[in-house]
Amino acid sequence: MLSQNEQYNNFVNEFSSVLYHLKMDIPFSDYIFLCVGSDKIIGDSYGPLVGEKLKESFKNMYNNIKVYGTLEEPISAMNLEKKVREIYKTYEHPCIIAIDSAFGKEDKIGTVFVSDTKMQCGKATGKNIIKVGDISIKGIVAKDLKMPKYNFSSLQNASLGSIMKLADITASRNL
Repeated sequence: MLSQNEQYNNFVNEFSSVLYHLKMDIPFSDYIFLCVGSDKIIGDSYGPLVGEKLKESFKNMYNNIKVYGTLEEPISAMNLEKKVREIYKTYEHPCIIAIDSAFGKEDKIGTVFVSDTKMQCGKATGKNIIKVGDISIKGIVAKDLKMPKYNFSSLQNASLGSIMKLADITASRNL
């Protein structure tokens, strides 16, 4: 298993590469970190925890970087579509970086993956939510059991310590 510093370096390299190769016909006006999840379920708290850390990191630093989805104001299945519409109404040409918990193989738990594709939020727990993001960041929080009710149970029983480490890696904190 990789150390936290090695995981961080892998994440930074992946994120930088995806951002560099992102096809842009029109330059982005703003960069929006859309941190999806809820603090009511430990395994689903990865997004809002990253949002909290990013919000603090970017505080008063950049006018064109915004963070949506924190512990105080979570973005979940209940309000995701509304927030995405709001973002597109507010910003001229935003780059949405979607961040959410994900399921994967057991040996990938604790790993962060970056992709230049839209993210399908809620899929593993049987929710049919919109695809979102120009860039997707997924923190693997539990093993994919291939059945929504079992995956939901896995989210409830995820380790808060491992979720915090994933959030630290993603938000580049305390390494």
